[in-house]
Amino acid sequence: MVVDDDKEIRNAVINLLGSENYIAKGAAWAHDTLQILDETYSLVILDIMMPEKDGISTCIDIRKKYFMPILFLTAKNTENDKHISLSVGGDDFLEKPFSKVELLARVSSLIRRYRIYQNNSQKCDEKYVYIKDLKIDKQTARVFKEKEEILLTNIEYKLLMLLVNNPNKIFTLENIYESIWNERYDYSVNALIMVHIRNLRKKLGDTSRGTKYIKNIWGRGYCIEK
Repeated sequence: MVVDDDKEIRNAVINLLGSENYIAKGAAWAHDTLQILDETYSLVILDIMMPEKDGISTCIDIRKKYFMPILFLTAKNTENDKHISLSVGGDDFLEKPFSKVELLARVSSLIRRYRIYQNNSQKCDEKYVYIKDLKIDKQTARVFKEKEEILLTNIEYKLLMLLVNNPNKIFTLENIYESIWNERYDYSVNALIMVHIRNLRKKLGDTSRGTKYIKNIWGRGYCIEK
């Protein structure tokens, strides 16, 4: 799903994806997106700056129901926009103007990770995992704290499961990036990783005063104790 109020950009992205055998549909407004979108979509490409309802608000609404990755398009080159787009449930962002090669690389990477995550979820032998008062349904990729569901993005869920499946193991930022993104690590991605870690810990209720689940081992990395 390609969501952009600029018809020229929207059609150009759809045509580019079509040339690579993706089936892409477009929407110019947030309302249309929410009416059309369902669980069959593997990716949403979402412009931040749109009239009436911007991409940030649209992303929040999408995350109430769906877990597919969201790639933000933004004309603004500010750290604040990047932070907000990831904090509301986005998985990645791409600044305009962007090259065809870069867009296709991001699309391929996000969809590949999403399909791997879906397949792994379906192959789990045990349906539930319990971490203190957290209950993780591995078949549906849903997380509950007592009786309340915690809505996680695809990246946040994969990050949680990476730590849950390897109790007491300390993961550096390099370990986390290469395990979840399946790409070679470099220092430029540190801010991206840290935003996802902060968002996950915030949703779980981990604070600087009381870490309950994900522990920050100073100077080494992160872990969940068995």
